[in-house]
Amino acid sequence: MRSFAFAVAYWAMSIFYALVTAFMALIPGRGPMGFALRLYTQRMVWAMRWIAGIRIEVKGKERLPDGAFIIGAKHHSWGDGFVMFANVPNLVFVTGDHLERIPLLRGILRKFGAIVVDNCGGPEARRALSEKAAAASADGRRILIYPEGNLAKPGERFRYRTGIFYMYRDFGMPVVPVATNLGVFWTQQEFKKTPGVATVEFLEPIQPGLDRGEFLRLLEDRVETRTQELIAQATGRPVTPSVLVPAPDEIARAQAKAAASSPPL
Repeated sequence: MRSFAFAVAYWAMSIFYALVTAFMALIPGRGPMGFALRLYTQRMVWAMRWIAGIRIEVKGKERLPDGAFIIGAKHHSWGDGFVMFANVPNLVFVTGDHLERIPLLRGILRKFGAIVVDNCGGPEARRALSEKAAAASADGRRILIYPEGNLAKPGERFRYRTGIFYMYRDFGMPVVPVATNLGVFWTQQEFKKTPGVATVEFLEPIQPGLDRGEFLRLLEDRVETRTQELIAQATGRPVTPSVLVPAPDEIARAQAKAAASSPPL
């Protein structure tokens, strides 16, 4: 019953605030639209608590640096983004270009300054990420990116991609790792919601100056280690390392490569 009630509230608020935000996008400047988006995410966090029964405990906000920085977060569910925007002001996010296929969202994303990149990746996507992130950095905005590029189930991880490193290196901004166990209560895009106390924790920032290998190892270790600890706290099970699984695009490439190398019948 809670899951159904939350689904109704989710879509009702999403449609309402999408229309409000689209209207706000007609007003010069990002301020009015940013206000509407922040109000929307705060209302969604409220609905998660009072309708779905998922209370969000946010830890480590005192670790957030002043000025511009990058957030490298674990991505368990659609709820992650709501928590980030409800708690971090002046935030812009990196997303795949699939959202631009939704007509109403396309204009909102562009006006808001979202960093939209090609889901297929490659050099062009990296170049677009760098150019759009440079504009956000020059504006002094905080940048949210999910380094795995996919929604992970609790206990699983995808390969950490290099886009976050190039932003970290090129703009000299600290990266704040974020761990969470929200997926225990709201997994990926699933309809079912499980009541309980979910934790989202900002971890010690990674300061500029590391090379690619060292940076990615440190980021992954901090995020995955603390995430697994939080999952253990929520479930009462022992702490175990997360399991590396192939991402959907990696599976698709492997299948295409196998098909291309197969002899004709």
